[in-house]
Formats: sequence, structure tokens, C-alpha cells
Amino acid sequence: MSRKVYVPLLNLYPHREVDGSKDTGSMADKVKCRLWNTNNSLPAPHCIGKATKAGDNAMAKGMRDIKREIKSKQNMKQITKAMEMVAASKLRRAQEASTKARPYSDKLKEVVASIAAGTKGVKHPMLETRPVQKTGYLVITSDRGLAGGYNANILRKVTQTIREKHKSNDEYVLFVIGRKGRDYFKRRNMPIVEEVIGLSDAPTFADIKSIAYNAVKMFSEGKYDELYIYYNQFVNAITQIPTEQRLLPLQDVSSNGPVTSYEYEPSAEGVLEVLLPKYAETLIYSALLDGKASEQGARMTAMGSATKNANKMINQLTLTYNRARQAAITQEISEIVAGANAQA
Repeated sequence: MSRKVYVPLLNLYPHREVDGSKDTGSMADKVKCRLWNTNNSLPAPHCIGKATKAGDNAMAKGMRDIKREIKSKQNMKQITKAMEMVAASKLRRAQEASTKARPYSDKLKEVVASIAAGTKGVKHPMLETRPVQKTGYLVITSDRGLAGGYNANILRKVTQTIREKHKSNDEYVLFVIGRKGRDYFKRRNMPIVEEVIGLSDAPTFADIKSIAYNAVKMFSEGKYDELYIYYNQFVNAITQIPTEQRLLPLQDVSSNGPVTSYEYEPSAEGVLEVLLPKYAETLIYSALLDGKASEQGARMTAMGSATKNANKMINQLTLTYNRARQAAITQEISEIVAGANAQA
């Protein structure tokens, strides 16, 4: 006659609900399986199933979460990689635009230098230094983020300068290009005279003609006594230097080399009256093109770093998933062996 025995449930998952009772890990609280015949050749499957159900569910849930996280990081990687490639393409176009605009700027500077050198005693408000009572700042930022420290570096630099030089908002005015800069200064109630936002990645001179013209005009009218321009100077895709340049009054229009002689109609002074504002506006446009190249370079670098970080996270999560899967398989084998040992 076969003998009936009780087999204690293995305490595989402490502090989990097992067969309706909380397993605290003590022998007294272990749940007993149903009676089973010791003549059976296999361990009681209902015992093992009840013991491992809660743990298996928890482990399966954890593995599903890891797989979901891996999928999320893969989607993120696709986005950052695409943005990196787009930024690289825009960077090449921005560099080409800056290179094409340089000959015009250089020739204009040559003509202005020729007039300044050939006309003794010439006077113009844009060339005269006067006591500084008020300062203008033209700040070039971007409309969009995801460009590393492109905006933060230049905004930090101009803010530090303003705090060191000025005691109140009445001592300076701001001309801002780019939504990021506009929002930054507005949040701090700093005096913005004019702003330009929504520029394309390949801006034309017409896009910033108004703000450049007004910045130069207000200086000529004596509404402030000096004008500085802040932008990121492009070095390469990895390096962009936050740059401060004194724009007005013009200082470096003279030439150290040989100066080409020109005949001016109606007069050299009349030509200078027209060219000096154009020259200052051209410097602003050149800084904008340099800033656009810097923006795309910074964005390409930032998205490249994000793609690399996504790869690292995917690799780490994949390793974690494989370890969890291996642990689950090992656990199942251990439970089968434990059931067989319990039968013996």
C-alpha cells in the first residue's frame, strides 16, 4: 500500500505570496503541497508551479521592462543619428555661405581703409570715440536647442559682462538674434530694443538688414556710445569660441599694407558716409554666418555624443537582459532538480 506524505514547499521566493499565504521564510510558515503518491516517478508539478508562479511573473515582468527600455533607446539612437547627419549637411552649406561672403567683406574693408588713409582729417560719428554712458549689445543665438553649450556659453559671457559693467538696465540696450537669446533675456527683464527670430539655416542679408541698420543708426544718433557683438566663432565642428567684438566705433579699418588709390564721386567723404554703415552691417552679417556654422557644428557634435551614449546604454541593457534570461533558465533547472531531490 502506498504511503501518503506532506512535502514542505521550498522557500525560493521569501516575502512573496505563495498559494494564498505570505511566505516569511520560516519553516513554520512554509506552505505544504497537496498529498501526492510517493510511488509517482516524477516530482509533483503542482507543488513546483505554485512555489514559482509569483517569482516567474516578477522575473518575466522585469525582462519585459528591459526589452521595452532597449527598444526605447534604439528609437532614440535613430533620431539622434538622423539629426547628426542633417547637422553635418547644414554645416557644409553654412561654411560655404561664410566663405562666399568673405570676399565682399574684404573688398569693402579695403575701400574703407583706402578712403580713411587718403583723406586726412576725415570725421564721421562711426569713427569717433566718445565717453561711454550707454552701451549696446548685439547677441547672436539660435532658435532651436539640442546644440550642446552653443547658446549657454555665449549667454553666460554677455550676462557676466553686463553684470560687471552696468549697475542698472538704463546703462545698456540689447539687440537679439535668435529665440533662445530672446527668451533668456525676457525672463530676466533685460531691455531688448529689437529682436529677430525664425531665421533659416541659410540666412540672407535681407533677413537681418533691419536689426543691423537700426543698431548702426542708433549709434550714429548718439543713443548709445559703443556697440559690441557677441557670437560663437567657428573653428571646427568640435570647437566654437564665444567671442566678444567691439563693432562701433570702428577701429580697425586702416590698412597696414599698400592701399589702392581710387577716384571718388562726388567726394571721398560722401562715399565714406554711405560705406561705413554698410561695412558695419556686413560685419554683423559675417558674424551671423559664423554663428550659423558654429550652431550646426555644435549640434552635430552633441547628437554624435548622444548617439554614442545610446549605444552604450543599449549594450548595457542587452547584457542585463541576457543575464536575467540566463538566471531564469538556471532557476527553472534548480527547481526541477529540487523537486526530484524532494521525491527521493
